Amino acid sequence: MKIIGSRDRWMEAIAIVQKAVPSRSTLAILDGILVEADETVKLTGYDLETGIECLMEADIREKGHIVVPSRMFGDIIRKLPEDIVMMEVSENGQITIDSGKTHFTIKGIAADGYPKIPVVDNGKAVSIRQSLLKDMIRQTIFAVSSDESRPTLNGCYLRCEGNQVEMVAIDGFRLALRRKTVEGDEVGTMSFIVPGRTLQEVVRVLESGGEQPVLIRPSGNHILFDMGDVKITSRLIQGEYMNYRGIIPQTADSTLVVSPVAMMDAIARASLIISSEDKRFPVRLSMSEDDTLVVTANTDIGTLREEIPVELTGNRIDIDFNPRYFLDALKVIDQETVTIAFNGSMGPCVMKPSEGSDFAYLVLPLRR
Repeated sequence: MKIIGSRDRWMEAIAIVQKAVPSRSTLAILDGILVEADETVKLTGYDLETGIECLMEADIREKGHIVVPSRMFGDIIRKLPEDIVMMEVSENGQITIDSGKTHFTIKGIAADGYPKIPVVDNGKAVSIRQSLLKDMIRQTIFAVSSDESRPTLNGCYLRCEGNQVEMVAIDGFRLALRRKTVEGDEVGTMSFIVPGRTLQEVVRVLESGGEQPVLIRPSGNHILFDMGDVKITSRLIQGEYMNYRGIIPQTADSTLVVSPVAMMDAIARASLIISSEDKRFPVRLSMSEDDTLVVTANTDIGTLREEIPVELTGNRIDIDFNPRYFLDALKVIDQETVTIAFNGSMGPCVMKPSEGSDFAYLVLPLRR
């Protein structure tokens, strides 16, 4: 095998596939990156749960394949002095990497023993713009549970029905839901649970303003995110997801319309006097006599009291919350105002858009 390519291209492709290379594996071959040169150059990382493939532009002088030690390969390419890099593999698996007057020789591993990434069969698929999918993941993934005793909550639940796509995450204390109607042909109804770790890798590859589509194709126990030059295949989480629609209250005792930025800033300031290790101290939300929202915190470090203008409908509130749960949701709301519905001192509160139903964030209050 003999390939000539740009150092920047090599670095970009290596950085993408390294996310799926395990730091420690019982199979030594998985600690490497599979490099294949045929009609195109393809790099692959795979940890037996998630596989990432990346196509790279290069001049292929001789076809072939080899497994290269991942960390060493990345470090070598990053330190090379020139932009043009030639990689050549001898018949005994020895790899030569040349750039300008720098010449590296390292040992490769025969590619025959590298596990195959499961093939996701053709079937139902949904196409979503990269920018939209990136937003949907960003606006829900923070609520994925890390409790391994409840594996179905360790991922985001993705439901497609007609042209509507819903992404949901629940960790037992809060819920994040993002809903959007996508363009294109209706895909019917399908639903699956994608591991949070997989979505973290997907969002790193997606372009923020990208209008190119991502093809999402589930099949059996696996799912494929096809972004063209980059493909991510992952094992799905099996099991029945929680009935999230039944959790969200449809009525409210009190409703506030407020600027999410103003509320986020006030809660962030309150958090300055709350130790991250000490969960005894919540942020209190209450109403003043002139129906202004009052954010207060009272800890061993100090106190804060801040007033925020709101529009109140219904009963006055006086409730304690974990500030981080509120901040995580408020950070990803991109609207000028948000409606927050409260259901008594112990009922869940729900943040929704002032118009439409594109998102919902549910947070449980703290007991006093």
